[in-house]
Amino acid sequence: MRKLLTLLAGILITGSLLAGGLVTNNNQSAMFTRLQNRNASTTVDAVFFNPAGLTKLGNGFFASVNNQTIFQTKTVTNDYVFLSGTKPREFVGKVKAPVYPGVYVAYNVGKLSFSAGLNPIGGGGGATYATGLPSFESQAAELKPLLTSKGMTTTLYSADIFFEGSSLYFGFQGNVGYKINDMISVAAGLRVVSAKNAYQGYMRGISVNPNYPAFGATYNGTNMVLAKTFFNSGVTLMTGLYNGATGYQTLLGTKLATYGSTLLTDGATAGLTPTDIGTVQQLLGAAGQTPAQIGAATLTYAYGVLGFAAPVFASNRDELSGYAAKTSDIEVDAEQTGLGYTPILSVNFSPMENLNIAVKYEFQTKLNLTTNVLDGKNGAGIYVQDSVSIADLPASIMAGVEFRPIDRLMLAGSFNYYFDKNVDYDGQADVEINKIDNNFLEYGLGAEYGVTEKLRLSLGWSGTITGVNENYLSDLTYSTNTNTLGGGLGYRINDMFDLNIGGQYTFYQEGTKSFTRLAPITETYNKITWLLAVGLDIYFGK
Repeated sequence: MRKLLTLLAGILITGSLLAGGLVTNNNQSAMFTRLQNRNASTTVDAVFFNPAGLTKLGNGFFASVNNQTIFQTKTVTNDYVFLSGTKPREFVGKVKAPVYPGVYVAYNVGKLSFSAGLNPIGGGGGATYATGLPSFESQAAELKPLLTSKGMTTTLYSADIFFEGSSLYFGFQGNVGYKINDMISVAAGLRVVSAKNAYQGYMRGISVNPNYPAFGATYNGTNMVLAKTFFNSGVTLMTGLYNGATGYQTLLGTKLATYGSTLLTDGATAGLTPTDIGTVQQLLGAAGQTPAQIGAATLTYAYGVLGFAAPVFASNRDELSGYAAKTSDIEVDAEQTGLGYTPILSVNFSPMENLNIAVKYEFQTKLNLTTNVLDGKNGAGIYVQDSVSIADLPASIMAGVEFRPIDRLMLAGSFNYYFDKNVDYDGQADVEINKIDNNFLEYGLGAEYGVTEKLRLSLGWSGTITGVNENYLSDLTYSTNTNTLGGGLGYRINDMFDLNIGGQYTFYQEGTKSFTRLAPITETYNKITWLLAVGLDIYFGK
């Protein structure tokens, strides 16, 4: 039987929480939330989106403080025949990130621009599965066919299952930009990525209603009992049978030379007590002998049967002991941490006053996560102290354009390309599982209109095309195509402060995967995500 808890949580929430690639967040300002397209930004959030464009701000000190409050619901349905209840079963996970900050500062002097920012480049939220997931419960549900195959019929199971994970890949970014001329600016930067994932969970009280009185009268098919207790009862029984078989085989071995052909029922003539004879008969019955065979058994025959039965009893004991261990309560409390570095290059091109074009390239972030198991709670070896897993962030190229056909109207477009095929998404250097067929694409359009001198309204759309294959899809990690709508407003409080308020909602295409455990399974994956954002841009002078 498989382990009863396989917490494949490496990318449970370390992946992209919203806009961006598989494991990269791109929703990094309130202005992005309401416009969805910021790759050609020339305001303060360009620290992240377009560092080369910061030179367009002119001389002075600039800052932007943003926060987003994000809510996501993940729903997995599974029609595995052994799961309890009406199929397909629905499993729901809640993700929330009440604090999702983006803080940026820039200082421009002459042709130079110096800037820095910090934001959640990956993860940024916590996921709670109050009733577990199909991959957890399915393994408990498989006790039904397992016990039935052993002649220990059971029809019900239950377990108290809970899993919670949190993840934060925080990026600390610094850039230096240079204005070559009025049309072209360039910038180079480095992001330090500090990653921390935390996992807590348990599977407790795994219970069944076995119908197998051989292990005890209480196991009559009507009582729910701890599976561990049931299996341990079997261990006790098999241990007694093994000890009895080996002990009495040794005793009979001393009688064979003289009494080998003597019937066991006449064993008193060989010096056996009535208790000895009765116990050997019981052992022969436990070894599968019929009453007729037991009645006709000689000491030599009984000796041979016990010799054959002893290792079978031992094997059954060890198997039941293994089941008892696997159905014991399992607890997880572990952390994974790591540090990575992302070089960044960007170019900003303004061929005319009302047109701005930007391109940014982020190199692949090499990131290894080291596991620390807390309080000895490793979930029966699910997490291994000091083990290392690969969690690289892919290289990406991002292009954007902003165009103002009239003073009050800005049109924006963006295109992002993530080089996922170069990343080892199975997370293990010694394992090669191809999970990516195509690189990830993201694209969008947006518009902002100045209603008055102070008030601006905006609306934006972005879409994604994922490139994962079925090897990537599971109830813990899945990626499907999306469409996101965002909108909001900007309000110029005065020459120093500019307020941005936005919201967005993401529509996910349903994902489906068919696979087989002990029977065929069809699993579907859905998400809904929405957020509210607020940001304040501060201009200290030019």
